[in-house]
Amino acid sequence: MSQLEMKVPSPGESISEVEIATWLVADGDYVEKDQAIAEVDSDKATLELPAEAAGIITLKAEEGDTIEVGAVCCLIDTSAKSPAKKEEPKSSVKVEQPPAPAPVSAAATVPVPSPKPKHAIGHPSPAAKKILAEKGVSAAQIQGTGRDGRILKQDVLTALSSGFDSSSAVQWGGSREVRREKMSMLRRKVAERLVGVKNETAMLTTFNEVDMKRVMDLRAKYKDSFREVHGVGLGFMSFFTKAVTHAIAQFPAMNGAIDGKEIILPEYADIGVAVSSPKGLMVPVVRNAETMSLAQIEAEIKRLAIRARDGELGIDEMQGGTFTITNGGVFGSMLSTPIINPPQSAILGMHNIVERPVAVNGKVEIRPVMYLAISYDHRIIDGKESVGFLYAIKEMIEQPERLLFNGKSPEEVLLGL
Repeated sequence: MSQLEMKVPSPGESISEVEIATWLVADGDYVEKDQAIAEVDSDKATLELPAEAAGIITLKAEEGDTIEVGAVCCLIDTSAKSPAKKEEPKSSVKVEQPPAPAPVSAAATVPVPSPKPKHAIGHPSPAAKKILAEKGVSAAQIQGTGRDGRILKQDVLTALSSGFDSSSAVQWGGSREVRREKMSMLRRKVAERLVGVKNETAMLTTFNEVDMKRVMDLRAKYKDSFREVHGVGLGFMSFFTKAVTHAIAQFPAMNGAIDGKEIILPEYADIGVAVSSPKGLMVPVVRNAETMSLAQIEAEIKRLAIRARDGELGIDEMQGGTFTITNGGVFGSMLSTPIINPPQSAILGMHNIVERPVAVNGKVEIRPVMYLAISYDHRIIDGKESVGFLYAIKEMIEQPERLLFNGKSPEEVLLGL
């Protein structure tokens, strides 16, 4: 017998341990080389663990266990042969009599118990269970495709994305039971970072409102042709991302970070875009957003959002952002004070668009209005800079033509102002 010890690889720099989120195989299964055998959580992302060789696997850790990087998580018997070769002789067995009702005997009335599977039929994996709890959906409503009918994360995502009717979801039943769930490593890390931001930064939030009519009219007029030409939808996030990059050029401190006694001021804009995923909030980064067109920004955000939804985001796709945008408006939020994503020094919060009465040229009109919030680290960003930054974004959204001239109006460019 030749046993290969599979050790937990390092998912990235500064990560010393991971958590076994889900075993995708059972103890004693035959696995092929490079087959995904487990999903592991680090404090930054969820990754798939591929088999290093083909053979029969012996698990050395349970789901939910925390394992140090470099520790043995399973053994693979590389001397074992594929089960397909063992089953070949069975094909030579010949059934001579056609199927017919068999006489009932005492022995036949007693079912022969089959070996108990590792997971009960329909039992959800930890990742699937988390999504089911968040969406208020019963596991009985999902068809599992895993081993022994186990419900996998992808089964739940597929059901939800296909217009799954959750009207018959689990309702309050009057129970007094309490359910305890272990926090994932990612959630624990997020909790630590959020508390650290509150304790270690001089965070302050300022607000403004923006009239979305011009952008909404522009989007309604060109969204079909935009999709035909670029193959991607035209949303609001690209306008705000582009506006942020132009505003950063005017107020570079908003793009900065503190490193000891120095302030780092990147001469590029790597914009983090907060997206919701089954694992929680993630912030993939749009690199060099200042050089991108609206179509390129939309395409990159879509790509990253899909990878986040499918749990495929790599650590390198979430590191190194210089500024973050979060959109609570997609969930109906009217106003909030977003928390800075360290080591960054500022974050822009977008909210829902509501028709409100506003004064336009001395008259009251109904306009689609969004409230904006900018949270910033007052240690390196003054109030004048934060207010000016937010007002610059407001101007560019209310006058989209400014996005063509680095935040200036065509008249200002003409006059050299």
